[in-house]
Amino acid sequence: MHAATKSKLHFAISKMRITLMHKSKKMKSKSIVIIAILAVIVILGGCACKGYNGIVKEDENVKKVWANVQTEYQNRADLVPNLVNTVKGAANFEQKTLTDVINARAKATSVNIDAENLTPEKLAEFQAAQAQLSGSLSRLLVSVEQYPTLKAGENFTKLQNQLEGIENNIKNSRRTFNEAVQSYNLQVRTFPMNIFAGMFGFKQKPPFQSDPGSEKAPEVKF
Repeated sequence: MHAATKSKLHFAISKMRITLMHKSKKMKSKSIVIIAILAVIVILGGCACKGYNGIVKEDENVKKVWANVQTEYQNRADLVPNLVNTVKGAANFEQKTLTDVINARAKATSVNIDAENLTPEKLAEFQAAQAQLSGSLSRLLVSVEQYPTLKAGENFTKLQNQLEGIENNIKNSRRTFNEAVQSYNLQVRTFPMNIFAGMFGFKQKPPFQSDPGSEKAPEVKF
């Protein structure tokens, strides 16, 4: 074989090797990019699943404690008829006070909120109705002070103690609800969970606000 022919052959082989090396590098680069993209997708998918499950867990906890809140308020509503029946037996007891309690109870029990629809407006309506009943019950108990015999009666004393226990349970259940809402809202608002929350339709939930006047200490007169 002539020298020129050998030279051309070596040149062609060298060129082919260089071309194959470039193609190999390009393929490796593409493979690395594809692997990196797949890794990012897997990581994001894992974060999304974990984030979604975490928000669902917090959401279910809010629903659970909201059910407890409603139960305690219902216990109070169930106690009101017995309390009214006991008090109205007293001679000359203020009928307006009893009527106010009955009407406030009817209003409070008519405002029902589903856990899936805990909007600020709905919760404010619920809280206002319950606060109205709380106020009318407080006025009823103040009026009873003018009837020593009624106040000292065993039946009334028993009902008053039950009411006091229920009121404490209501305060505790509201506090637990607000803590659950705070934990849930923190999940919904914190990056990157806020992205997944928006994707899956999870919105912030409202807490209970302090009842009007609760920040002021009651005035005691003797």
